[in-house]
Amino acid sequence: MSEFRMPAEWSEHEGCLMAWPTREDLWGSVLAEVKEEYAAVARAIAAFEPVTMVAPPGHGEDARAHCGTGAGTAGLTVIELPIDDSWFRDSAPLFVLDGDGNRAGVDFRFNAWGRKHHPFDADDRVSALLLDHLGVDRIASDMILEGGAITVDGEGTLITTEQCLLHPNRNPGLGRDEIEAELKSRLGVTKVIWLPYGGLLDTETDGHVDGVCAFAAPGTVVVSLPSDPTHPDYARMRANRAVLEAATDARGRRLEIIDVPQTAFADLADGRTEVSYLNYYVANGGVVVPVAGLHQDEDALAVIATAHPGRKVVGVRALAIAFGGGGVHCITQQIPVAARRTTGSSSSTG
Repeated sequence: MSEFRMPAEWSEHEGCLMAWPTREDLWGSVLAEVKEEYAAVARAIAAFEPVTMVAPPGHGEDARAHCGTGAGTAGLTVIELPIDDSWFRDSAPLFVLDGDGNRAGVDFRFNAWGRKHHPFDADDRVSALLLDHLGVDRIASDMILEGGAITVDGEGTLITTEQCLLHPNRNPGLGRDEIEAELKSRLGVTKVIWLPYGGLLDTETDGHVDGVCAFAAPGTVVVSLPSDPTHPDYARMRANRAVLEAATDARGRRLEIIDVPQTAFADLADGRTEVSYLNYYVANGGVVVPVAGLHQDEDALAVIATAHPGRKVVGVRALAIAFGGGGVHCITQQIPVAARRTTGSSSSTG
């Protein structure tokens, strides 16, 4: 069997995983609104590929009532498994393929973004449960890592932020070289590009890269670059861009950079929030983008469409999701198509 590698998000998907929001201590007064937004995201993605929504035991009917069944052309299924929270980009497995098309799932540890929310033990265990449910082999890692902290091109390059991955609340016993070595070992990358900054206001994740930039194609990166000089990330994102301008990918290519200058601040009853246009999900034939219901939405969608030619770009309101600390990318996890199913259930390898 050849080496496993994490495919790019634009590779063909078997489906998408999501988790149903129920955590009242996180969502508070916007819980009803956020359920509507999660359901809208699920239906938008289900128009392109199958969606499996995981609800905590006893909440499956609530999820079905909001999402409907058979949504879109590809369908939407609700299952019940123990979970604490609803951010599957970070707590679900990261899927990898080998050169023969065999699929496995890397089960990194999860500690609720540096133990910011309790409990989180069910979310730490849910990757193994999902892999068992899907009949996919499990590759265990003792390193804490959230999927929102990385973006890959599927050809050996990974981008992350120092602000997040080197934060002492994740892996205090590991240095930068050790973290990079584990990323290379488990995800099959050969080059890691370290950006200095995540979002200044992103105190929830300590600066995930999926609010900063994303690979859109081999050698192409979409970058958040606020045009407003008063934006708190105006200088920080330009420092990130300078790193990308100077970098080459794993194949020695200079990176083409596509800027998203639009930003979206909007008000909810409980406060002001920023919707990150970069926090989008690439589906089979489509891109589902969080929007705020503001005039700059259309301009941002047009830029993202340029970065993903041939895909239908769909905006979905995500104000309450943003208020909770994320976007469309944060609440989804793609399952790449395998050439054939791995045999057996979720055996653990070290």
